Amino acid sequence: MRTERNLTRRLDRVFARLDREPERPAHIDMPRMSRHRVVLFSATLAFYLAIVWAVVTTSWLVRLDWQVMFFRPYQQWPEIHAFLDYYVVLGQRGPTAVMVAAWLGWRSWRQHTLRPLLTLATSLLLLNVTVGAAKIGMGRLGPHYATTIGSNEMGLGGDIFPSGHTANAVVTWGILAYLASTPRARRWLSALSAVTSLGVGLTTVYLGTHWLSDVLLGWAAGLLILLALPWFEPLIARAELLLFDLRDRWRTRRGRPEPAVPVTPVALRPLGTPAEQPAPAREPVSPTRASRGLAHLAPGPHTTRSERTPVTPVGSRRPPHADRLPRGTSQPARP
Repeated sequence: MRTERNLTRRLDRVFARLDREPERPAHIDMPRMSRHRVVLFSATLAFYLAIVWAVVTTSWLVRLDWQVMFFRPYQQWPEIHAFLDYYVVLGQRGPTAVMVAAWLGWRSWRQHTLRPLLTLATSLLLLNVTVGAAKIGMGRLGPHYATTIGSNEMGLGGDIFPSGHTANAVVTWGILAYLASTPRARRWLSALSAVTSLGVGLTTVYLGTHWLSDVLLGWAAGLLILLALPWFEPLIARAELLLFDLRDRWRTRRGRPEPAVPVTPVALRPLGTPAEQPAPAREPVSPTRASRGLAHLAPGPHTTRSERTPVTPVGSRRPPHADRLPRGTSQPARP
């Protein structure tokens, strides 16, 4: 019974949050390029260049790549092969981009802001440009297409270095932590995205589609993009304002203007002069009801209530009294 009640309360809280009126998150501060973030960016860039140099010079890292490839993890643990075939999808650009874009699109609609979607689009654009250029520029072949044992397989027309699966997992799932609204949510999402991207990278090594150095460079490439995003926040803000301006213009063009209500000019005349146009005819009065004059609009001096002549109401059962005197006058003495 307690478990059912707790589950019901949690569901009520979830639906209460979903039914909450959407508000623009004006209180959320955009991440800025702080000194701490600059230090992390510089250290990650140095690690990136070190991995590239270690592979280009055919150092111990290339020998480790070949040792892992000859170990063939997919033959050592074949029982997890089927699961990892599905798990590696978390690093493919198409499915992950659709899932994350759906969530950020709903969040953008609820909060009346385009920043989540624009940030995702900016990060994916940077990912395609930087990682794609590095893949084409270095042209390294993968383990399944290696030609010479012990070589770095660079400049042979491949597109495997750095790992696109790993970099995409870091950026796509890390953007959720980057856009988190509270520090607690940011910490949990950062840990979750780190574990997910780590698992995706090791899965590609298990399946034999990437060298171990490819995965290390993919992690560094994705982290560099997340750390550099605050530099693009002003551009994202300007793009959001431009899109909202275009939307307002499009709505103005599509919307029909409201018809103007015709206003008839009224000619004013001085008091006491007769009107040029005849007065409009009055509505017919029902024969069962006597017509009354508008006493409060009648011209003439205003009389007090005691000076008014008593009038017998229409339809009264009381007979008219001709000898009734107005109120306030003295009645003559009877003989």
